[in-house]
Amino acid sequence: MVKMHAVILLTCCGISLLFAQALPNDRHVLLRRYHEGEKLTYHMKGINEDWHYEIQADGVVKKDSAGTYFEEYRWSNLISDGRKVALPAASLDFRQQLTLDPQHHSAFPNLRQVDHRLVGPILDFMNFYVDLWLAERTERLSHAGDQFYLKNAKPNSWADGKYVLVGEDSIDFDFLLKDVNRSENTVTLLIRHVPPEKPEVRLPADWMRKPVANTANNWVQVQKIQNGNYLAAAGKETFDVEIKMSLTDGKILSATLDNPVETVERECVDAALTGCSDPKPRSIRRQIEISLGR
Repeated sequence: MVKMHAVILLTCCGISLLFAQALPNDRHVLLRRYHEGEKLTYHMKGINEDWHYEIQADGVVKKDSAGTYFEEYRWSNLISDGRKVALPAASLDFRQQLTLDPQHHSAFPNLRQVDHRLVGPILDFMNFYVDLWLAERTERLSHAGDQFYLKNAKPNSWADGKYVLVGEDSIDFDFLLKDVNRSENTVTLLIRHVPPEKPEVRLPADWMRKPVANTANNWVQVQKIQNGNYLAAAGKETFDVEIKMSLTDGKILSATLDNPVETVERECVDAALTGCSDPKPRSIRRQIEISLGR
């Protein structure tokens, strides 16, 4: 399953707090301080239902003509279910731009040019950056125990138009600054992603409106499958992201994502999703971790 959240918020949604690249203090413990030319390598491990993979992202810090900073990454060394995969040239040439600079806005990556197995890692990697990017801008997370709730009922999409025709979730953010460890020079942030009171996902069929769990459905996906039919599902999604970052310069040192989804799934013969098989409950779980190489 390919999915993402929150990337829509990279356009700021009215959040436009700007920070200077200051020295660490009690107010700006989450602040990223960039150095042009700095290189970073992240190792990602993922379990996406039955798919197990590892992959590497190599990045360099760059500065644009406006003087804002971003990190540019290339992906390589994909190991899929224990086997090394030779990625096509277009995927090896692909560059992903991410940022924690409050004055720089990341563009959504063009996923059509990459191998479909890279879509999940690319979007999950972006997820970590978006969460931290948002947390920095609250200005309410300075001490261990500080908490901030950000409402965002607007839907976010991971549909690529080729494999996933509809893919949306609607998520609120519950930020908790778990720990500020000055002896180890680290900060640990927990972001819980929870269903809004009134999710705004687009549900193409009436049968998708019946709640699968104890909240209104906030997740929907429709895929075109090999036999020409449509695999459609709706349900409840939550996930927890934990990020450990450097107190010295704000780099992400490690991060984890735990993403369960409880759904009802049906196979349909028509795009309107009216001629469908009996509903089947399905539990989906993705677990992702990244670590910064030394």
